[in-house]
Amino acid sequence: MSLALPAILAIVCYLGSTSLLAAPLTGCPRTPQRLGLSIATLAVLLHIAVLLGAHGGRVDLHFFAALSLVACVVAALTLLVNLSRPVAGLGVIVFPLAALLLGLDVFLAPPTTPNPLDWQISLHVAIALLGYSLLSIAAVVAVLLAVQERALRTHRPIRLVRALPPLTQTESLLFRLIGAGFALLTLTLLSGALFIQNIRAQHLIHTTVLSVLAWLIFGVLLWGRWKHGWRGRSAVNLCLAGMAVLLLAFFGSKAVLELILHRSV
Repeated sequence: MSLALPAILAIVCYLGSTSLLAAPLTGCPRTPQRLGLSIATLAVLLHIAVLLGAHGGRVDLHFFAALSLVACVVAALTLLVNLSRPVAGLGVIVFPLAALLLGLDVFLAPPTTPNPLDWQISLHVAIALLGYSLLSIAAVVAVLLAVQERALRTHRPIRLVRALPPLTQTESLLFRLIGAGFALLTLTLLSGALFIQNIRAQHLIHTTVLSVLAWLIFGVLLWGRWKHGWRGRSAVNLCLAGMAVLLLAFFGSKAVLELILHRSV
C-alpha cells in the first residue's frame, strides 16, 4: 500500500492543528485548543502508521528516517505535556516541524533498509529516543521562557506571552522536562557502555563524546538549579547549549557519515 496518502493526511493534520493552536496568538477571540490537540493526535497516529509501513515495523536509524521517528515521538510527548500543563506554543513549534520531517522522509529521502537490532540495542535506542525527545521539548520550552521573560522585562506583552502559563509554571515545566530527560540520558550512556561492543567500528566515538558533554551540561544546570537556584537566562542558555551538543551528537555525526561520506551506520 502506498504511504503517500496517509503521509499527506498526517501533514495536513499537523498543519491544521498548528493553525488552530496559533489562533489565539493572532488575536482570535476563541481558543480552539482542544480541537487543535485532537487533530494533532490524529496526525501522530497517521505518522506512526507511516513509520510502521515504511520500515516494516522495525526501527530505522538512517538519517531521514531517524529524524521522522524523533519528530513523531516529540509530537506525541507534546500532546502528553499538554494534558497536564497546557502550553499551546509547544504545538505551534513542534507540529509543523514534525510535518516537515515526515515529508522529507516519505517524499524526498532515498529508500533505506533498517539494520537488524538485538533486544539490548533496541532497549538502548528506545531509552535514547525518549531522553532525546524530552530534552528537545525542554529546549522549545526554554525558547518560550526566554520570550516570556523578555516581554516582561521590556513591559511589552505580546499575544504569545498571554497564551503561555505563568512564568513560574513555565519554568517549573522546563526543569521537570530537563530532569526526566537527564535521567534517561544517563541510562542511555550506561546502556551504551554495557551493550555496545565496539564503539570505534560502529563510528560512535564522536556521538559518545558529544553525548557525555551534553550530559555534563545538563548535569551542571540541574546542580546549579538545586544548589544556587539558577533560573532565567542562565538556565535557558545552558539548556539550549546542551541540546545543541546533543543534536550534533546524533544527527550531526549521522549527517556527515551518511550524506557526505555515504557510509551506512
